[in-house]
Order: sequence, then C-alpha cells, then structure tokens
Amino acid sequence: MMSDNKQVALVTGAAKGIGLAIAKRLSNDGMTVVINSHHELTDTEKQEYAAQGFEFDNLVGDVSNETDAEKMINDVVEKYGRIDVLVNNAGITRDKLLSRLKLADFKAVIDTNLVGAFNMTKFAMKVMQKARTGAIVNISSISGLHGNLGQANYSASKAGLVGLTKTAAREGALRGIRCNAVAPGMIATDMTGKMSERRQKEFTDQIPLKRFGQPDEVADTVAFLVHNHYITGQVVTVDGGLTI
Repeated sequence: MMSDNKQVALVTGAAKGIGLAIAKRLSNDGMTVVINSHHELTDTEKQEYAAQGFEFDNLVGDVSNETDAEKMINDVVEKYGRIDVLVNNAGITRDKLLSRLKLADFKAVIDTNLVGAFNMTKFAMKVMQKARTGAIVNISSISGLHGNLGQANYSASKAGLVGLTKTAAREGALRGIRCNAVAPGMIATDMTGKMSERRQKEFTDQIPLKRFGQPDEVADTVAFLVHNHYITGQVVTVDGGLTI
C-alpha cells in the first residue's frame, strides 16, 4: 500500500473532454489523480499527457456495474491508502424525442449517468466515512434543471444527480464529507461538436456571454468546490448565463 500526504482523486469518464480537463486541474493542484475510462490509455495518450506534465493512473471499468465500481474504489485504496476526492463525470447521451425514445435507450442513459454515480458514491463514501473527510462532485447539466428537447433520458438522469447530491451532502456531513454538483451548459466538447453549425449558432445567440464554455472553465468550478470546505449540497451552473 502506497501512502503519502498527497490527496488522491478519482475522476470517472475522464479519457477526454470535461473529465480530462478536471483530471488535469486536480493534478495541477498537487493531487494524485486516477482516471476511469472504458479503455486503457494508449501509449500515445500517456506520452502526450506526460509531455504536458501529467501522469495519471488509469482504471478501466463500467461505473454502472456495481462490481466494477466497488473494485475501482478498492483498487485506489489498496494502492494509495486513501481516496479524498470523487468526481462523477461519466455520462452518455442517446437523444430522441420522448414519443420515439426506446426503453433500452432510456435505461442505458440512466444506468451510466445516475446509477453509475450512485455506485461510485456509495463505495467511496464508505472509505471517506472512516477518514471523516472527503469531497464528491457530481457533473449534472442544465438539462437536468430545465429539461431539453429530445433529452428525456439525459435530463432525467441529470435531475436525479441533483437529488443524489443533496442527499449525499446531508448524510455525508455527519462524517465531514461534502457533496456538490456542477451543471454545465453548452461546453465545447466532442458531444456539442456533433451539433450542426445552425444549432450551435442558435444556442450561442441565447447565451448572454455569446459563446460556448470551455472544459477548463468547468474544471475550475469543480476544483473550487473540492477545495472549499464550507460548501455542500449546492448545484453550481456553468452556462454563460443561459439559464438566467
């Protein structure tokens, strides 16, 4: 078992986009960072991160699978002796209008986005409770706060994360554990990059700051919530004013 004074953070769904930005930010803050993904990091990815000054442990696993989730938490604790921060970022979309949405696609999104966060939080909290400290940040979405066309499954999963966050915050506070959520708006990622230029312009026109956000701006907010020890049970929107 390896142990030092560095805090240990586990970020799910962190192979790219917002998750990777969060991993890099927490690493810059001096933490040992473990990233979860569905695949092993390639040698090219490892070399690229190393060249940027980042070194990440990589855990391959499906957060929606309870056995995988428990093993990932146990693997982190076995290697480092602790887990101080959990960021539940893993998420998928399968967009379609509600009347055309298949039950399998509804369940798949709920399983990854909401059940996955539940699984990881459950096992991480058991470790954090013994340490009487810890920070959990769930990546929700403005779609979970206000709904969105064609995203009944995604919106439901992200709204569920808000409820999970608030309950985990109440229960965790008894042992010094904080739990908050970040609700990004339109962020420049592969997911939003698949939108047509027309659709992107429509959203940009609605955003008071007149641009999409950057993954680093979400990561900054996550880091703020991780480091502030008197904030818990909150949902912070990072949306350029879209939901004002």
